[in-house]
Formats: sequence, C-alpha cells, structure tokens
Amino acid sequence: MARGGFPNFGGGGNMNNLMKQAQKFQKQMEDMQSELENKEFSATAGGEAITVVVNGKKQIVSIKIKPEVVDPEDVEMLEDLVLTACNQALKSAEDQTASEMKKLTGGLNIPGMF
Repeated sequence: MARGGFPNFGGGGNMNNLMKQAQKFQKQMEDMQSELENKEFSATAGGEAITVVVNGKKQIVSIKIKPEVVDPEDVEMLEDLVLTACNQALKSAEDQTASEMKKLTGGLNIPGMF
C-alpha cells in the first residue's frame, strides 16, 4: 500500500484532493438547500381566483381567495381550486429544487439528495 493512502489511489495526495472536493460539494449543497428553503413559489387556480404560496421547505405560506369565488352553494368547487393551486405550487417548488440539484450534480441522480 502506498504510504498515507490506499492502493490504486496514488498515495495520500489524491485522497486529500478527493476529500476537499467532497467538502466543497457538501458546502455547495448546503448553500443551495438554504437558498431554496428561503424561496417562495406560487400558483393560481380558477383564473387567479385562488393563489397559493409555498416555500422551499414545501410549507404553505399563504392562501388567497377572491371573495367572488366563494359560493356557499358550491363549496366543493372551492375545495378543488384550493387543492389544485396547492399541488401546483408544491410541484413548482419540487421542480425548482430538482433543476438546481441537476445543475449542482451535473445531471447525476444521487439517491437521497432532496
């Protein structure tokens, strides 16, 4: 075995470089994750009658409902609109996270990374 390293790794120098690269990658991921958690994503439904905002942690931040869409005789429609807007906003957050991860990993699919 090469001094200070593992066989086939050419000694400790290459292993040190590999560790530095891994630490740099980890820092970049942490920075990106923090940035994404602070972003907000919104979606609308029913011709902008419902607006939902979620954050990068996939938490609903706000729901806005225009008064004219509230019909006591058709609560089911309102529920569907809210559900649609929530799902679209969450999908937007997921898509943005996946896009940023793809940039960071060069397209590699690394399991457990978000």
